[in-house]
Amino acid sequence: MTTAEHALVVRDLRKRYSQVEALKGISMTLPRGEIWGLLGPNGSGKSTFLKCVAGLVKPDGGEIQILGETPSRRTKAQIAFVPEVESLYRWMTVGQVLDFTAAFFDDWQPETALELLEFMHLDGKSRVSSLSKGMRTRLRLILALARRAPLVLLDEPFSGIDPSSRDRIVEGIIREFKGEEQTVLISTHAVGDTEQLFDSVVFLAEGRVALQGSAEELRRSRGRSINDLFKEVFP
Repeated sequence: MTTAEHALVVRDLRKRYSQVEALKGISMTLPRGEIWGLLGPNGSGKSTFLKCVAGLVKPDGGEIQILGETPSRRTKAQIAFVPEVESLYRWMTVGQVLDFTAAFFDDWQPETALELLEFMHLDGKSRVSSLSKGMRTRLRLILALARRAPLVLLDEPFSGIDPSSRDRIVEGIIREFKGEEQTVLISTHAVGDTEQLFDSVVFLAEGRVALQGSAEELRRSRGRSINDLFKEVFP
């Protein structure tokens, strides 16, 4: 399989912040049409990795190929990135947030956005400032899933939210996943409630890949769940 047939190819990716080496030579290959879990505790390098792939942080070394191309303005347009840190305008209504986002992306699907709004139990007339953290997270997920982006990057979408919102987000990802047209990479340390999503997983430990592979093969070969493997790798 050539790199053009993969959604993402990363080789020996490295990034240092002052005295902290955040990424220490990470390599991985994500085929098209899969949902991957990027698993690890806080500080393991997950967010830095996603920001490098999204083109928001410049790596110090290594290679990234997105859909067979080196990072550029063109590849940025192929990525839907939901960072852990919120960037919503609190004075906007939910509907205004959708309209504002739609203006930036040619692949925006207005009908999908409205369907997701209903599915996520959000009112388009509500102001962002009135939403709970879980509701704001659902809204941010809509901004990614309402696009036809070939590569979707979600950074800790389950962090600090209520079980109801977590369930809705998991269902929303499954519902809108576009099969062979799309690849989704989800950074999380909330593995127990989300491992059902993952076709494959990568465990990051202190900026290095500690374990990676097919989720089903790892369960079979190790005789335990991905959540139990997480507890073993990160005791």
